[in-house]
Amino acid sequence: MRTQDEILMQHELEVAEGILESKEQYRKIVKAAIAQWVKDLQAGNIKMQTVADLERLIELDIKLQRDDQ
Repeated sequence: MRTQDEILMQHELEVAEGILESKEQYRKIVKAAIAQWVKDLQAGNIKMQTVADLERLIELDIKLQRDDQ
């Protein structure tokens, strides 16, 4: 029979794993968005005054990486 502490620890582990999985998915989305932004820039669909969008994506990606540590 498992103790309350073991049950709580198992629950906390499952929650932490879920958070890590979500962060991995978010990073994939951010990476895809950055790649699409670069393609659009190269195709001439984005003008240089919209670089702020890329900066936000990069900052988000860095934050997600930092939180993984």
